[in-house]
This record gives sequence, C-alpha cells and structure tokens, in this order.
Amino acid sequence: MIFNFRRFPAPILIAHQPGGRHRVACVLLSLVAFLSCLWLIGTPSALAGLNDDKFDGNIFALYAGNGSLVPPRVTLTESLSRERPSLLVFYLDDSRDCKQYAAVISQLQAPYGRAANFLPISIDSIPLKSKYKPTEPGYYYQGLVPQTVLLDQKGKVVLNVTGQVPYEQVDDAFRKVFDLLPRSESVELKRRAFNEFNTELVEGER
Repeated sequence: MIFNFRRFPAPILIAHQPGGRHRVACVLLSLVAFLSCLWLIGTPSALAGLNDDKFDGNIFALYAGNGSLVPPRVTLTESLSRERPSLLVFYLDDSRDCKQYAAVISQLQAPYGRAANFLPISIDSIPLKSKYKPTEPGYYYQGLVPQTVLLDQKGKVVLNVTGQVPYEQVDDAFRKVFDLLPRSESVELKRRAFNEFNTELVEGER
C-alpha cells in the first residue's frame, strides 16, 4: 500500500498591534477638527454677531440681506442735481446699533427706493475738513451713528435723527415728502419676521 502525503503551506500568522485602527481614526478626527477651525476663522460671516461691536463685513448684506445698498448708486451731489429726495444713513460696520438698524433701511428701500436715492455713508469715508458744502455728506453728519437724514427734492432737511429710529418715523417723513396719505388713512402695515435678523412689512388682516 502506498501512501501519498501532500505538503500544505504552513499558516502565516500576521501580528496586529492592538488599537492600531483606533489610533488612525483619532488622527483623522483631529485633522478634520483642525481644518474646521481654520475654515471658521477664515469665514467672518460664520462668526457674525448682531449684538456686538465687532467688524463682520458689510452690515447691509449680512444683517439686512441687501448688499445693493452699498456702495450707493449715486452721490449726494448727483441726487440733489436730479431733484430727487435723498436718504442719508451714517453708519459704521462695527457698531451694534448700526447692525440692528440696517434691516430698517432695507425695508424702507422697498416702497421708496425707486423714487428716492438711498445713500448709506460710512463715517470712515467722510474726509476731514473744517467746512463742508450742502452737497457733501459731511455737512449733515453730527458725530453719532446711526444717523438718518432725509432731504426733499429741493435739498431741504425733512428729518434728522440719531439712533435706531422706528420704521414708522422715517415712513411718515417720506409720506410728507411725496404728499402721500398718512398711515392712519392708508393700508395698515405690520411687521412679519422671515429670518433671525430681518422682517418685512405686509398688509394687516382686515
């Protein structure tokens, strides 16, 4: 009787260090966290704060959703020469009050933007001079922000107020400039919030 013996390869044993995959996963997670921090630091809008005095960027784009307001489409000289009402808004991008007030200016542009010129003026852009002409924004600036100045078609000051002014107060001044019915005799407008920072005006229920 003949016995045939086959040789089978000896099993290869591979030693794995315990916890190797765990350490790789930890390294990858740390890398992701580090890159996320870098992205947040490089994205000012992600850290934008409505209630602080830090610079986040264009406040009208960030907090009013209306980047078209800045820079103004016309200068004050051009607006006055065309005999159009002009709304001057003096502001700073790193002012909490200006950030919160930006949405009001954007709301006013909706009904009046086609008939009046809106001129947001950063006070940093006002040149330092001993005297200004009535055609220069510096002529009307009083040293505080926000400041709202409404000039009629002839360049006469109709409204000049500082601080966060209610929409209704500026609206009343516009109604006088355009000889519109007072709010009490027209459609009632109410505020409706549509995100964290902005609201819109809609007709009230009758």
